[in-house]
Amino acid sequence: MWAAIVDVVLSFEFRSRATHHQVLSSRIFALAGCEGKAHKVAELQAQYNAAYAAYTKDCPVVGDTSGAARMLTGEKLTAAQMADVEAKRKAQEERCKPQSDHLAEIQRQILRAQQ
Repeated sequence: MWAAIVDVVLSFEFRSRATHHQVLSSRIFALAGCEGKAHKVAELQAQYNAAYAAYTKDCPVVGDTSGAARMLTGEKLTAAQMADVEAKRKAQEERCKPQSDHLAEIQRQILRAQQ
């Protein structure tokens, strides 16, 4: 259960925060004399950064995939429009899942290396 929660959290909105904390943590490790640990974290961070750059290129955020912005402005979406939005969201999620899973795995490795 916790692994699923970690996957969701790490694979979406906390990527940039986690990246920032990992860079900071790797610097702290180096200052504390944990060069081996810091080196491993730095290697994993470099791997993550490269994979994340590819992910953002291959899986850009699709503007308003939920249709929420249109509905907030008062625009009524038809059932067909909602189905289209949902189909596009699911297709992108399916297409991008392998890369997202790979990023989450690197994040788990970084967290293990930091402990």
